[in-house]
Amino acid sequence: MAEPFARSRTGTRIANRWRVTALLSLIGVAAAALAADRPRARDLGIRPGVLQPGPLNAITDVAGVRVGQVTLVEGDKVRTGVTAILPHEGNVFQDKVAGGVFIGNAFGKLAGSTQVQELGTIETPIVLSNTLAVGAVVDAVVGWTLAQPGNEAVRSVNALVGETNDGGLSDIRSQPVRKEHVFAAIREAREGPVAEGAVGAGTGTVAFGFKGGIGTSSRVAPVEGKNYIVGVLVQTNFGGVLSVDGVPVGKELGRHPFARSRAGSAGSGSAVDTADGSCMIVVATDAPLSPKDLSRLAARAIFGLARTGSSYSNGSGDFAIAFSTAKELRVAYGSTAVTPRPSLLTEAVSPLFEAVLEATEEAVLNSILKAETTTGNGRTVEALDIDRLKGLLKKYGR
Repeated sequence: MAEPFARSRTGTRIANRWRVTALLSLIGVAAAALAADRPRARDLGIRPGVLQPGPLNAITDVAGVRVGQVTLVEGDKVRTGVTAILPHEGNVFQDKVAGGVFIGNAFGKLAGSTQVQELGTIETPIVLSNTLAVGAVVDAVVGWTLAQPGNEAVRSVNALVGETNDGGLSDIRSQPVRKEHVFAAIREAREGPVAEGAVGAGTGTVAFGFKGGIGTSSRVAPVEGKNYIVGVLVQTNFGGVLSVDGVPVGKELGRHPFARSRAGSAGSGSAVDTADGSCMIVVATDAPLSPKDLSRLAARAIFGLARTGSSYSNGSGDFAIAFSTAKELRVAYGSTAVTPRPSLLTEAVSPLFEAVLEATEEAVLNSILKAETTTGNGRTVEALDIDRLKGLLKKYGR
């Protein structure tokens, strides 16, 4: 893949900064290694729903989908990053995928969403970062797309970029995310296992008063004698009263914004002072769904947050993006030919709705369970105590 090169503010080429990006990627690997000591939901016997996960229980169970992440940890103040999701291994602009968007609460930024809603296609990698990085990330995604072989004549790019605000644990005003970080996340995107917890765009996020982050899960959905995969990736930074497999964990621990407790002690800071925050959800499927039904699938992902205790607060930006990798629904750039695009009938999509509800719930839990206690920008947010969680699961017969 070609990559754009531009001069930085100091006049040196961005190419000269790849050493820094490589170092930051290594930091991300170290964070992932720490998270490896913490369990995923299934390691604790938590298996939301009735459908089975895919082999990796990740969004990358959908064939061709790749995920790349860059984790930025700089000094005592910067805890942020970039997470990129690529729908397929080819030129996404030239071979657009069917897509849809659903907005649960619009206190947030999802750049490019209106064109997806209008045309029903996605033409760039989907990239997640922090609130004040949206402009820089859009610029980077546009530049990366223009530089791809075959895009020499392209004059309009709809970059799809989402965010949550990690300003509690990271000095968001310093705007540390730069083009080269986005390029690196896209370039390093791979199939296979996805790092979870305090990595990538989830490095500085908080969920339900505990450390949040990136989480993923998948389900196999039987439809008319054929199995389709639904994969979900979340960036959790929202609030409410945490529920795990129906167990009122937030209530039992007194860790929610409606409790009068000692929530400000033990280094938790203002972690439970508010239910505000945001959640970005990316849904991938190999099922041939029309843009309309992909929007309906995205809606169920937002509904799935309720299973974890989300209160969809006034200050929460809750957005879901869904796309299909089905080749029969791809749209070739510039084509005006009348082309049949067979898709599942609406009467057949209910199993996919169940799949995305279950996968979203589990992805959120994985994002919290895999995240480790994080200190940054003068604040510490604790990870969910696994031993206390085990005790509560046992108390409620799980």
